[in-house]
Amino acid sequence: MEVLHEAGMMIIDSDILAKTCKDMIETILFCLSDSTKGTIYRVGPMPKLQVVRITSGIRQEGDGPIQWGLPEISDYNYPGKTWEQYRDMPGHVKEAMGWCIEKQKSWTADDPYEDLRSVRKQLSGEAEDYHHMEPVLVKKTDLYGERLDTLDYPLTYEGQPIWLECDYVVVAVIKIHFKTNRIRRGDPSTKIIKKLSRTLGTQLLSHHIRETMSEAQKTLDKQRLQSCNVLAHELRNTLIKLGFIFSAVNAEIGYLREQWELQLKKAFPNLESKKEILSRLNQLVTLGLPELNGSGNHLKLCKELLLEQQDLSNLSLLPQAGEKWLGNKIVPRWRRLLSEVTVWNEHKDEIEGLLFKLEGAIWMGMDESLAHQVNHLSPDLKAKWPKLAYMDFNVEKAEVLNEILDFLDHPDLEIPHKYQTKKILTSLKALVEMIPEVEERANRIICSLKNGEKMELS
Repeated sequence: MEVLHEAGMMIIDSDILAKTCKDMIETILFCLSDSTKGTIYRVGPMPKLQVVRITSGIRQEGDGPIQWGLPEISDYNYPGKTWEQYRDMPGHVKEAMGWCIEKQKSWTADDPYEDLRSVRKQLSGEAEDYHHMEPVLVKKTDLYGERLDTLDYPLTYEGQPIWLECDYVVVAVIKIHFKTNRIRRGDPSTKIIKKLSRTLGTQLLSHHIRETMSEAQKTLDKQRLQSCNVLAHELRNTLIKLGFIFSAVNAEIGYLREQWELQLKKAFPNLESKKEILSRLNQLVTLGLPELNGSGNHLKLCKELLLEQQDLSNLSLLPQAGEKWLGNKIVPRWRRLLSEVTVWNEHKDEIEGLLFKLEGAIWMGMDESLAHQVNHLSPDLKAKWPKLAYMDFNVEKAEVLNEILDFLDHPDLEIPHKYQTKKILTSLKALVEMIPEVEERANRIICSLKNGEKMELS
């Protein structure tokens, strides 16, 4: 059995772990046509944070099959490297892996000749290729429950623990290589990889399916065991790929939503946006911090509020989700602060007004009266854009992808990365259209299982 972490971590069968990693690499290479290779590294357990390559997939020329395995020698081949070997320290080469794990942030080599964390460049002066590395984060509470105070954190060279103030730990790192000059920091490709990295928590799903299969094996007779295994195989692939595909499509729709709200801001410069209101609320929180005199509970509450407000500002959520975020995470914390301390009494009316405005700003993009007044856009763009941008894409709305692709072909639509967005959605559309076929095959297997017949997996 392979484990991603020791005590407190889900145990994952090595075959399932490898299969999950391959599915992710395959999906990323399929979605990003300029990508050439993908590798996933396992990270853990704490405090050693051993990094080991799980698998690599290299795209063959054209649309050929993906070649799997670990073809070249790497310091991260089994048994891998420990945190003390790749962390930043004086006199030691700086590694992108160390940055991704310590900072929990991505690293993009969009100019290999100026890549400050290229080991090859530092040691031999040779540039590597264009690539993007993304850490896979999992909440501490999901791995360790309530035992956070007992965790043994990795230390920096100066002896300071990393991740102590974070809500997450790094359990894996994804590295995607690209053709020359086909990757830039912050472009849609990096956003897609970041979105998909979050779904590498599918090991939980795989574990659940494995446990479900274990129960099924106890109740089904030997004659139906093979069909049951085939069913689990098909359902596992279906569920995993559904998660990848729809998350990726909704990420692109979120990008269209961001661009629409920029058009509203352009048309109505005096209209306060969600970001502006949240920025002012964060200023007000920060303004009152010195007056708390280190009050433990209230200081902690302020830090939580700052994080929740910053996250809401950065995320392109649907209005319904944004309203829930506001009602569940922001308003209750402000209510507590305003009722329990007097620090913000002078600004109470302003804060109440900002919270009221924020609810309206969250729904601003769906305001038809505002859309009609965006005079710098053509009438058909004004009609279609918000309709498509504020949709929660799912399997029942597969046909809407054609509308989105037609919309991206509109000659008057001017947004950054327009053609790359279209390429990504075109690739995702091909995957979406495969889903009915996969589901039909799963249904046939289920019928075979019910009838006690054996069926070969093809």
